[in-house]
Amino acid sequence: MKLPILAAALLVATPVLALDLVPNTELGKTEAEVRTALTELGYDVRKFEMEDGEIEAYVVKDGQMAEVYVDPASGKIQKIEDK
Repeated sequence: MKLPILAAALLVATPVLALDLVPNTELGKTEAEVRTALTELGYDVRKFEMEDGEIEAYVVKDGQMAEVYVDPASGKIQKIEDK
């Protein structure tokens, strides 16, 4: 009976960032569109870079940092790395 309680506690402790952004979510095809979408989701966008043909956004939310990689052709998130 303790295992379900432990599992529930771990779910509650999961970082909020992982719940907000998921791969294949469409944010936009330009840096401006991606910045607007992330800002509307409550993220502080620190900087952008173009890397390997993708828009790379460095973001912070609730003290948690992440890098979000967006395909400019589709506007969709390709990868998210918590930092």
